[in-house]
Amino acid sequence: MKADIDLKMKEQNLDALWVMGAMKHNADMVYFTGIHEVKQVDLFKRVGNPPIVYHFVDMERDEAKKCGLEVHSLDAEKPLDKYLKAHQGDLGKAVAHRLKDVMTELGLHKGKIAISGSTNVQWALCIIEHLKSLLPDVEFVTILRNSPIQQARRTKEEEEVNHVRQMGQITTEVVNRVADFLTSQRVKENRLVDNEGIPIKISDIKSRINLWIAELGAENPQETIFAIGREAGIPHSTGNPDAILELGKPIVFDIFPCEKGGGYFYDFTRTWCIGYANKETARLHAQVLKVHHKILDELEPNVPLKTYQSRACKLFSEMGHKTIAEQSPLDEGYVHSISHGIGLDIHENPFSGITATEQDLLEPGVVFSIEPGLYYPSKEIGIRIEDTAYLNPDGHVEILADYPYDLVLPIKNR
Repeated sequence: MKADIDLKMKEQNLDALWVMGAMKHNADMVYFTGIHEVKQVDLFKRVGNPPIVYHFVDMERDEAKKCGLEVHSLDAEKPLDKYLKAHQGDLGKAVAHRLKDVMTELGLHKGKIAISGSTNVQWALCIIEHLKSLLPDVEFVTILRNSPIQQARRTKEEEEVNHVRQMGQITTEVVNRVADFLTSQRVKENRLVDNEGIPIKISDIKSRINLWIAELGAENPQETIFAIGREAGIPHSTGNPDAILELGKPIVFDIFPCEKGGGYFYDFTRTWCIGYANKETARLHAQVLKVHHKILDELEPNVPLKTYQSRACKLFSEMGHKTIAEQSPLDEGYVHSISHGIGLDIHENPFSGITATEQDLLEPGVVFSIEPGLYYPSKEIGIRIEDTAYLNPDGHVEILADYPYDLVLPIKNR
């Protein structure tokens, strides 16, 4: 939570945080500012002080002020043309010298400063290289995975949870619309066809998914997984757009939209067969659902999330499947991790996979996925079931958007 940031900064001996980039589609920035149409910002936060925003373009001043923080227009206070003239038109040097003046005024001419944000890498490297020479007493660092901001973002305030919960309602509404569309089509030669008898493709479904997400006020910055048959057996295959929807073949539908502008995400997966499922698909689906429910039932506060990855591997192994506990990478069986945090990034702290540590705890306040799966591309079968859950302050787990786990979607008009 935001209240933890100063403590986390002190623990890492940091004097300040510097977040670069826009006030949208930029998780660390949005965490402080919210989502606004401001394209280039430098946000500085010193230990014990609130963040201060410096935006580049004066025309965006009214939009920048909506963030509710102390805001400065660099165009108005430190015009770029002055710095360009002083440095013979060299943009990198001009911007770096202007930032040096800002940081000196803030008392950040020395100390240890952690940099984060989403911006043009070439731009950021150029500016930082200049600043290293201009501010030799400053140690610029980047911290992967466990920066103070990332640690603070791990546990959510109730308002943040409500944002995720609302995205869950939008997500499941889209899923409902997809299910209704699929079950309302005609069948010809074991394929779904439209009213004109034209086979329905994966691309047709994805177009509707994107339309419905937009209609409901959200967005889909990362492509939805809607994969059938062999592609369903490859966990991150998004699906062949030209693949035709055939009855009986398993479909992995993994959808993870976010609030418009790059706000909070929701992560959700169901596996469907249209019309009917064969015995092997039904057997594997039942096993995945059993592991899903069992892991949910066993969750306890303040346990490393990787504990449940080990548990999932053990359960699947007892069912006769290979797991990544035995071999990694693995093509068939249980091939990925059981969980990850969810928030302003679709994958964020805590983690449960091979990079997870004892510090990746399932703490009260964490929003996270539970997503067991089994994958057999050689059999043209993939199964994944995923929900987004919240461990509330009382230590109880809440699924943030309920939805049925049915494998078979019956056709209405056969």
